[in-house]
Amino acid sequence: MAEVKKIIIDEDWKSQVQAEKEEAAKATSSSTTAADKEAEPAEAGDPQMPPASFELLVTSLATEALMALGQMPHPVTGKAQAQRNLAKYLIDTLDMLREKTKGNLPPNEQQMIESVVHQMRLLFVETASEPAKK
Repeated sequence: MAEVKKIIIDEDWKSQVQAEKEEAAKATSSSTTAADKEAEPAEAGDPQMPPASFELLVTSLATEALMALGQMPHPVTGKAQAQRNLAKYLIDTLDMLREKTKGNLPPNEQQMIESVVHQMRLLFVETASEPAKK
């Protein structure tokens, strides 16, 4: 006849595990900061944003410059319209950011901003002779 194994569970162990689970749940919920609460969408039309980063800032400014150069349509109007003064301002802002952060960035971020500023300047010069898109 086969022997039946009996599993014995210590009740103290079960209560200890349950207490640890409850503490972990409390720690997780109490570690939510005010910034985390602000990041949560207040309404369905308020999307959650990614964490702030240097790359995201540079990319955002470059995207605005591309729109101002008429290289991509504006997301609201759907029309590509050149605004050279705005484009120059955004490119100058990127260049100022590059100058102010020089020596304080990791190599990959320094190379990124150098490349973006260079590309935006070239595009600004290339689009100078193009007629304004309507």
